[in-house]
Amino acid sequence: MTDLTDPHGLGDIVVKVDDKEWCDLGGGTQFKLLRCNMQSGEWTLYVRMEAGAAFAPHRHLSNSEYYVTKGELLYDVGSAPAGTYGYEPIGSIHTQARCEIDTEMIFMGRGAVAFTGDEGEIRFILDNEFLRDVTTGDVNADIS
Repeated sequence: MTDLTDPHGLGDIVVKVDDKEWCDLGGGTQFKLLRCNMQSGEWTLYVRMEAGAAFAPHRHLSNSEYYVTKGELLYDVGSAPAGTYGYEPIGSIHTQARCEIDTEMIFMGRGAVAFTGDEGEIRFILDNEFLRDVTTGDVNADIS
């Protein structure tokens, strides 16, 4: 029988979010890996950000979508309070993405996101392989 909870599965996936373990992304941000397709590069996360958490500047190398379930995401294109859906097209650059209150969201990536440093250099690529390696403990992440 197929394990419908396996985030790396290629068929149907049914995940009870409460049963998944939190993985640390550093800087007050954690995630639960809901889907991670190693063939298409697509991935889905349930993200929790503590008040004051922030993402480093980054560029979307693929389309992304999110839905805020709790709190409020603040970033350079505006405010996304609970109940807000957002779409970020390929090439979107965000110099800030943060929250001032505890915030949770579903985030769906269609591929990679490049996180950059102060000089615009690429610090790391967040993609399906990176997320897989964080969940297995092979990578220690810090997206802040």
